[in-house]
Amino acid sequence: MTTPTEHLNGLISRLTLGGGLVLLWMLLWGSFDWLGLVTGVLLAALVSVVFYLPPVQLSGRLNPWRTVLFFLRLLLDIVSASVQVAALALAPRYRPGNAILAVPLRTRSDLILTWTAIATSIVPGSLVVDIDRVTSTLYLHVLNLHTLEQVERFRETVFATESRIVHAFGSREDLERLRVCAAATETSGKPAGQPGEKTGDE
Repeated sequence: MTTPTEHLNGLISRLTLGGGLVLLWMLLWGSFDWLGLVTGVLLAALVSVVFYLPPVQLSGRLNPWRTVLFFLRLLLDIVSASVQVAALALAPRYRPGNAILAVPLRTRSDLILTWTAIATSIVPGSLVVDIDRVTSTLYLHVLNLHTLEQVERFRETVFATESRIVHAFGSREDLERLRVCAAATETSGKPAGQPGEKTGDE
């Protein structure tokens, strides 16, 4: 039997996650109006009732300044990537080179995994095609990758996105895991994890 405090915490968690779903819906559509709000609320209610959602442990931590920086950088990335994709579409000598990358995140939080997947997908040029929740691995389809240097550069952008999200509203355990992985990277000279990729020209 749940206590009143546990019931209140569960209600706050559901409302917070529902609000997050509404916000993400409006971000995906790029429309912050009443129609987007109403359809987002209806969709969040439908998803919460019809589909099984594993419980997500909220961090209980929010850094307002880091959160603002995260959204500003996300907006900048969307604009910059949109220009780059448009330039590729218009380039007369463009040679397609796409890749499927496996990027194992350094944290193990479902919340961070979800936010990183969405923040990466809404930037033009990349799309999450699968997620391994057990290992916190994102599988992404990425445009215009021809060399291993470009692959590593893109993987670093995903890690940077994850880091900004963790510093904005990740838990203290997430922050500590980032520090440990950063220290391991400095020691070994290689990123933590064993990611893989499959590249090919189409």
